[in-house]
Amino acid sequence: MAIGKRIRFFRTLKNLTQKELGLKLRYPERAADVRVAQYESETRVPKEDTIERLSYIFDVSPNALKVPDIDSDIGFMHTLFALEDTRYLHITQTESGQYCIALDRFVENRDALGMNQLFELWHNEYQKYLNGEITKEEYNHWRYTYPRVEAERTEKALKEMREKSEQ
Repeated sequence: MAIGKRIRFFRTLKNLTQKELGLKLRYPERAADVRVAQYESETRVPKEDTIERLSYIFDVSPNALKVPDIDSDIGFMHTLFALEDTRYLHITQTESGQYCIALDRFVENRDALGMNQLFELWHNEYQKYLNGEITKEEYNHWRYTYPRVEAERTEKALKEMREKSEQ
């Protein structure tokens, strides 16, 4: 999630208007809401010292605001936290003690249902790889070109259906 969306998320979580947040950031009253709106729309990117002030105001880590660096453990954790906030994911533990990230089953939301379908596609492709139905290279091709491969498969299936119906 981009920094502007994170700023908006935490601002609304704290029940602050754009103007109230701008004033807390010590911007002049006439420009306070405009500056925050620019950050949220990403027409401006806050400097590091502003990110520090925002994190203090929101009582969060600066990493919770920044676009996470998934190459670090802390950055990866903040990516997961952002996904928990926006994509109906949560952490769970299996009976064997393994930690897993799961979609909330009880969210009745079109976005959550769409994510469930996307996870199902991913799971099915991964199972094909594990079962030896496709190679590691084919699995990687699916992942790295997604969603193009799915679109090509759908197009091929529709073409085959049309050809059968014409016979």
